[in-house]
Amino acid sequence: MHSDTAQARIPTASVLSDPSAPTWDPQQYLRHAGHRTRPFLDLLTRIPELPTSPGRIADLGCGPGNVTTLLAGRWPTARITGFDLSPDMLRRAEEEYAGPTAGGGSLDFRHADLADWMPEEPYDLIVSNAALQWVPSHPGSFPAWINGLRPGGTFAFQIPGNFTAPSHALLAELCDTPRWRTRLAGHGARYVHHLETAEYLARFTELGCAVDVWETTYHQLLQGPDPVLDWVKGTALRPVLTALGDDREAVDAFLAEYRDRLREAYPPGPRGTVFPFRRIFAVARKEA
Repeated sequence: MHSDTAQARIPTASVLSDPSAPTWDPQQYLRHAGHRTRPFLDLLTRIPELPTSPGRIADLGCGPGNVTTLLAGRWPTARITGFDLSPDMLRRAEEEYAGPTAGGGSLDFRHADLADWMPEEPYDLIVSNAALQWVPSHPGSFPAWINGLRPGGTFAFQIPGNFTAPSHALLAELCDTPRWRTRLAGHGARYVHHLETAEYLARFTELGCAVDVWETTYHQLLQGPDPVLDWVKGTALRPVLTALGDDREAVDAFLAEYRDRLREAYPPGPRGTVFPFRRIFAVARKEA
């Protein structure tokens, strides 16, 4: 499905609320779409039915829209809106998925900064897939987001919980080495913001929700040369690549150093490279 209004509705990078925000590459992000989608599918199975029909759903941090469409598969008549900060991600989502759904519902996509997004109407479901870790203030928004649900509605999300893994620890260490410190200090860990499972459980219990919180470590078998580097190019490396900008020499030099460290931490095996990845899940249902 395509939208003729995509260019008019999506802001350019110059109007982003945070000019230093990472520049996203939808094509690179989607290179590992299978592994990235599986946690959302696991989350989806634990979300209860919507309290009303056809239902109103918000997808916070929708990215290129490939996961948002899975919501339409589960609730085909629902009116679903994906929200994201990246104009490149939104453009891809609009071009590929916006419009009526096969079941009679609809998909649309809007620009929003999750740091200050608030429900503008009652929702049956607010969901987020691997996005809230980029938002330092996200736990503080829980009361307003739960309040924005209809009685019996659900807030559900999954986020990475692997920020102490070598993939991220090595990135932070490299950014703070003498060669890169002036330009990149802090960029390797700039967007690492999450609570632990017990803390999320406590937050939602205090808000009077029925809560299901868990964690899973996926032992992913990645293929190809330097697959962990290829993976993080779509996520954790975005702030670094954005900071280095068009300095191709610096980008190549940084990637070469990081690649060598990743090769030692994640050696390839006979059938691929094992990349363990911990994720945290929460499903909070508002009292009916």
